[in-house]
Parts: sequence; C-alpha cells; structure tokens
Amino acid sequence: MISAAIVAFGVLAGLLLLFLLNLRNLIYICAPNEVLIFSGSRRRVGNRIFGYKIVKGGRGYRIPLMERVDRMDLTNMVIDISIANAYSKGGVPLSVHGVANVKVAGHEPVLNNAIERFLGKARPEIMQIAKSTLEGSLRGILATMTPEQVNEDKILFAERLVQEVEEDMTRLGLVVDTFKIQAVQDDVGYLDSIGRQKNAEIVRQARIAEAVAKADSAVRTAENREREMRAKIHAETEVAKADAAKRLKDVLTRRDALVAEEQATVAAALAQANAEVAVQKARVEQVRRKLDADVIQPAKASCEAAEAAAKAKAAPIVADGEARAEVLRTLSERWRQAGPNARDVFLLQKLDKVINTITHVVADTEIKNVTMIDARTPNALGDGSLPLKAAVTLEQIKQVFGVDLLKLVQSRTEAEARPPLRIPDDVSGNPE
Repeated sequence: MISAAIVAFGVLAGLLLLFLLNLRNLIYICAPNEVLIFSGSRRRVGNRIFGYKIVKGGRGYRIPLMERVDRMDLTNMVIDISIANAYSKGGVPLSVHGVANVKVAGHEPVLNNAIERFLGKARPEIMQIAKSTLEGSLRGILATMTPEQVNEDKILFAERLVQEVEEDMTRLGLVVDTFKIQAVQDDVGYLDSIGRQKNAEIVRQARIAEAVAKADSAVRTAENREREMRAKIHAETEVAKADAAKRLKDVLTRRDALVAEEQATVAAALAQANAEVAVQKARVEQVRRKLDADVIQPAKASCEAAEAAAKAKAAPIVADGEARAEVLRTLSERWRQAGPNARDVFLLQKLDKVINTITHVVADTEIKNVTMIDARTPNALGDGSLPLKAAVTLEQIKQVFGVDLLKLVQSRTEAEARPPLRIPDDVSGNPE
C-alpha cells in the first residue's frame, strides 16, 4: 500500500511538473508595439465572422492543440522613396527622393486587412509592398503638379501624397505616419532656370528696394525741409498777426475818436435841422391859412351858390315830374275803375286824334272810293270776310258815336295839311 501511494504521488508530481513546464507555452504576453493573433477560435464582429481573435497589449491563453499564436510587429518602418524621370504637369521629368514612416495599423477594422494580407510575411516584404504603393501614388501626384509647385511647396506636395495614398494604404492595413520630400531634381535644368530667374527677381527686387529706400530718404529730407519751412512761415505769420493786431488797435482807437467827432457834428446838424423844422412848420401853417382865405373859402361860397342855382333850376322840372306822376296815377286809377272795357273806351277817345294825324299825313291825296280786300287766304288765316266786318264796324261806330269815318276821311283830304298831333307818352301807353 505504501509503495502504491508513493507511485501515485510520484505520478501526480510528474504531471504537475509537466503542467508547470507547459504552462509557459500556453500563456502569451503581448507587448504594446505588437499584436497577437490566436488562430483557430471564431468570433463575430457585426455581420462578419472571423476565424481568429486579436490581443493587443496584454496577455492571452492558447488552447492546446486547438489554437495557434502569431505575432505581428506594429513598430515603425522607415521606407526610402526614390523615383526618376517622373513627368510633372507640363511634361518636365523630375527625380524625387523622400522618406516615409509606415506601420501596420493597430486598430480595427484596418488591422483585419493587415492580418489578412501580411500575416506570416517578413517585414522586408511588407516594406517593399508599401514602397511600391507609395512610389505609384507619388508619380500620380507629380503628374498633377508643376515643377514650381513641387519645388516651392514640398509640405503641400507631401500632404497631397498622404491624402492620395491613404485609401490604398487603408485597404492594405497600413498607416502612413509621415512623408517628407528630401530632394527634387530634374535632368533638363528646368529648376536651375527657375532658380536663376528667382535670383534675377531677387536682384531686381533688391535694386528696387534700394531705389525705394533712396526715394524714401529723399522724401523724408523733403518732408523735413517742409516742416522747417512750415515752422518758419508759422513764426512769420504769428509776427504778422501781432503787427496787424497792433495796427488794428491803433485804427480802432482813431476810429472811436473820429466817431465821437462825427457824432458831435451830426448832433449840431440835427439841432439846426430841428430848429429849421419848427420854422418850416410855422411857414406851412401860414401858407395853409392864406390858401384857406384866398382859395378854399371863395370856392366854398361859389359851390354853395351853384348848388342854390341848380336847386332853383331843377324845381320846375321836379314839379312837372310830380304833376305828370299824379296824372299817371289818376289815369291808372280811372283805368282800373272802368273795368275790362277801359281799353276800348280809351282807344275810342283817342281815335279822333289818331284819324286827324293819319289824314294829315295823306292830306294831299284825293280819295274817292275805299275798297277793303281781305288778303288772307281762307285756308290759312280766315274765311275772307274781313271787308264785311270792317264795314259793319264803321257802321256801328256811326250809330253809336255819331261819327261817319268815311266822310271824315274825305273832308280831311280836302283840308290843308296840319302839323302832326303828338300823343303824350304818359297817356298813350298801356297802364298795365
């Protein structure tokens, strides 16, 4: 029993020792500048499934017989880039030498691209692939830039190269930390010509600067002289102003004296004028009284006499007018009292005078027969019985008033012509 226990203990001790000896091969320590790839286990990232797991900076455990561990260096790789006869924009061949710092990306998902492409490859192979990619991109960038741009702004050139190669490097799983252009040369002397042109431009600018400096010096000298002359003129102006002020003060003093003298003269003249005004006022009053006695009073007397004579002369006219007005008022009153036949009565009263006037006009005319003809057409104005009506009217006048108009006309034609009878205006009109 004792021997069996010892054997069992020895076996356990051997197994423990063996486990301790193999434990070092199962635990892997990952440095900060590298990454461990445990192949054999599966993991899912999003929609993708990878057949490995990654440990970056730390430790990992390998499952014996189920996993394999590979290391990938993440340290920097310095790559010299040299290209010759690369044609730039404009067709000028250039030779460019530069240095790029490249490393394997240490972050996912770019690290996955590097693992899939470079796992198991040596660093020289990775550097060669990165160099070829950079040179190709460098030639592409040179084709879009002129030699002047490449030579004058190398930083911009390097930045454009990094931007251009970034996509390609990302696909490879690499990262370009820096890229510097060390030298740009050409085989046809184009840049040398540019350099000589630049030197000539610098010389020209230096000469221009010298000429400008001389001109500035001359300008400053002229400005100093101008300030000096301004100061001198200002001093002379101040002296002239003081002299003018003195003269002005003297003139003002004399002016006050002259003004006082003139005021005294004017006061004397004014007093004399006031006295003369009083005299002239007395003369005016005398002349006014003389004109009143010699002209105005006789004129008033003549005016009053003329007014009295005119009133005396107009008195009969006024009385006659008043009498005529009274006659017309009486006639109008009688006319209204006569009623509607007043007009006919008035005409009959005046008929004798009218006939005498008519017969007097035709006094030298011998009338044997009077024939009345109605010139109106029966259709237009009447029935043609005007002569008959006239004869009836004459007969009625003879019967009513006892006046034979026909005989009266015949007797008047035989008599001598008499002066025409004037019908007064106050009794011949229509009172209405």
